[in-house]
Amino acid sequence: MEARKHELLAKYNEMKADTRREAAEARTRLKTRLDELELQLKSGWTRVTEEARAKLHQWLDRDE
Repeated sequence: MEARKHELLAKYNEMKADTRREAAEARTRLKTRLDELELQLKSGWTRVTEEARAKLHQWLDRDE
């Protein structure tokens, strides 16, 4: 999970240099996903509900 998070953060940082509208929209979507991940994991993996766990797995499987 942490590795995927760092991978997405690196991708987000690379995207910051691209000023095209499409890139800005992709950055916004990616930032939203990263923020969502942080919120889900804030209290630790053991406290994540099954619904949230399923959502996280689905989220991590997406390639954007």
